[in-house]
Amino acid sequence: MLDDKGLFFVNSVNAGCRQVEALLDALLVLSRVTESELSWGEVDLSRMAEEKAADLHLAEPGRRVSFRIAPRLLVQGDPQLLHIALDNLIRNAWKYTSHAAQPSIEFGAVTGSEGECIYYLKDNGAGFDSQRADQLFKPFRRLHSSQEFPGTGLGLATVQRIIRRHNGRIWGEGKPGCGATFYFTVNA
Repeated sequence: MLDDKGLFFVNSVNAGCRQVEALLDALLVLSRVTESELSWGEVDLSRMAEEKAADLHLAEPGRRVSFRIAPRLLVQGDPQLLHIALDNLIRNAWKYTSHAAQPSIEFGAVTGSEGECIYYLKDNGAGFDSQRADQLFKPFRRLHSSQEFPGTGLGLATVQRIIRRHNGRIWGEGKPGCGATFYFTVNA
């Protein structure tokens, strides 16, 4: 039988192993999205977002997060890779709204100045300093501590690579304590 000190060490080692496993999984995903062959087709981003929102509510039924998802946001692209990208963006919004009083996440689209469709994912969570936005998509760069918001630091780097493989671009805007918005384009 272990005493409290022994249990602390066992739990610490276990947590470290889980963190290493998550990091290895994230590195494998990052590697695959860079090297995999694209399979083009019509992708319903709205349906993907709705499914992810439902999955998150099932995983954490005690969290009350309001989702607003625009209908029929269709795009030409690789369904598996776009699923990974949208999954990362929505999970980030879910994570960073964990301290918000009335968390909300919105997924939609606007028309850009050059007529292109710009998709966005907006939340009212922790936000970030927009002057540090250049750090968002660099692997292992984090704008918040891993103690406050756990993660591997590879999610947005993965999203950026997927969007680039779809001849698109991605950028983020935020304000500390007021949420963040990530915008992206997809050009088949």
